Amino acid sequence: MKKIGLIVFLLALCGAAGRAQESRQDVSISGTVLIEPFIASQTTVQVSANRAFGALASYRFMLTPSSAVEANYGITYQNRISYYANPDHYPVLTRTQEASGAYVRTFNFRKYNPFLEAGAAGLIFLPIRNSHTGNLDVKQQTEIGALYGAGIAYEISPSFDIRVEYRGLVAKVPTFKDTQFTTNKWYNIYDPVIGVAYHF
Repeated sequence: MKKIGLIVFLLALCGAAGRAQESRQDVSISGTVLIEPFIASQTTVQVSANRAFGALASYRFMLTPSSAVEANYGITYQNRISYYANPDHYPVLTRTQEASGAYVRTFNFRKYNPFLEAGAAGLIFLPIRNSHTGNLDVKQQTEIGALYGAGIAYEISPSFDIRVEYRGLVAKVPTFKDTQFTTNKWYNIYDPVIGVAYHF
């Protein structure tokens, strides 16, 4: 009877280990920094911004051992986007939200798993109306663009890994629906990310 119980226990343990190795999904939470580049336009409007710190949540589903699809949601605390339209200066405090989806290609080298990703992204620029915003008529704006990136995941256990990634977000420079802020230019926003993923 003890032998049968031991065999059943070992079979269950092997089955659980097999399922753990075949985990096809993961979720991750990361810290992120949006770095928006300086923009000089043909309309004489110049745009600069300071860094925006925030968080990014991701869900990844493995289609095969080396390819996956990913959904992301991110939000920043706040940063200042400054518009210079000679001779005036208009700072706009803003929060930025991201909703994106991407195809991810992974390359496995033992515990190191480099990956590439590309997809579509929507950025929502949310102005904060307070005394630090120079134009209180600014409005929320959504821009559709692209996401690309490359990174590496280091496996610290069968269930967890640490991810470091460089992401790029491409979208039109926001005007906050104010025509005097029009640049007719595109942002290539730099977005370094570091976080932890849980596989299940």
